Amino acid sequence: MADVLVVTLGCRLNTFESEVIRREADAGGLDAVVVNTCAVTSEAVRQARQTIRKLHRRHPGRRIVVTGCAAQLAPESFASMPEVDRVLGNTEKLDRAHLLATGGERVAVADIMTVRDTALHLVDGFEGRARAFVEIQQGCDHRCTFCVIPFARGPARSIPAELVVERVRRLVANGFRELVLTGVDICSWGNDLEDRPTLGRLAATILAEVTDLPRLRLSSLDPAAMDDALFRLLAEEPRLMPHLHLSLQAIDDMVLKRMKRRHDRARTFEVVARARAARPDVVFGADLIAGFPTETEAMFANTLEAVDTLGLTWLHVFPYSARQGTPAARMPQVPGPERRERAARLRAAGDAARARFLAGCVGTETEVLVEAPGTGRCPRYAPVAISPEAEPASLLSVRIRAADHERLYAEIPT
Repeated sequence: MADVLVVTLGCRLNTFESEVIRREADAGGLDAVVVNTCAVTSEAVRQARQTIRKLHRRHPGRRIVVTGCAAQLAPESFASMPEVDRVLGNTEKLDRAHLLATGGERVAVADIMTVRDTALHLVDGFEGRARAFVEIQQGCDHRCTFCVIPFARGPARSIPAELVVERVRRLVANGFRELVLTGVDICSWGNDLEDRPTLGRLAATILAEVTDLPRLRLSSLDPAAMDDALFRLLAEEPRLMPHLHLSLQAIDDMVLKRMKRRHDRARTFEVVARARAARPDVVFGADLIAGFPTETEAMFANTLEAVDTLGLTWLHVFPYSARQGTPAARMPQVPGPERRERAARLRAAGDAARARFLAGCVGTETEVLVEAPGTGRCPRYAPVAISPEAEPASLLSVRIRAADHERLYAEIPT
């Protein structure tokens, strides 16, 4: 019997695309292991190779197809692995014909910089999940000096609002109670569409037209491009979850300039203050890079101090990883041990902030989306332990009775 195993590495967009891969592969009767890789850091690429070797050992004799961002950027390096049967690019992986092909060239990877359209795949459900991801755009037109993702994903291109709303309706009809808008650079959504609509307008349209959607969440946001409509919606619409994940990378002006980011430290503080004024209970996550080239201890201290001052709760911290061909790779490098030590200090600050936040939730009442037996998530993104009898995909009003450094513990009021 044909069966496909899809292994997802990396971001939420990859998670969405893996569902498309699974659906297309199942419909075509593909019997294979598909590895959807990430390339955000050199460590992610190393882990992709390690995962491929492990899967080959666990599934001897099964065909292995490698795709995703790492495969898009370095197809021949994956094709040279003896464990790999076929390599597909980020466009080809969503095409059933490419997934099912067994003859001809082992590598099918087009020049993604020439792509101008976004594949309009509709996904009816997500295997084993109470929430679903909705792709609203692809690609990125910015050129941060450390980043290879624009060359793995191609130029920015948006999915029209009416098609996004159709996707949302179908997922809500299939029982999903929380949807996450995702893409490579979602704050650029609409820049290539007529009238140049904004992300805030899209979110408002979704909530206005799909009135039975209980919860809408946003993936990573560029602080340079958050629009006025988004802040208004945060203030006016309780179904927009009070959790904003900001793509900051640093909170020091010189580092941000050398990264070629489009925001500065003042803009970060402005965004946080404006969001809190709109929604006092909002919490923030952030992506941060430690040890960027030329970063001094004083520059790093500016970022570390701001984590506490801004009250950032959910941190994704990465030691800087030099990517071949990027401008940052040619800059004077911070020694590896210093990068790792700074990353550890940032993570410690994030751990402390998370612990304070969770402790402050004890005694409050909130709503939990049950994701699996015994666990769920509250609007402010905290994981919540709950009775294993609670029905997955249900929304429950609970009281938080305790917390540890990782999660909340809830009871259902009688």
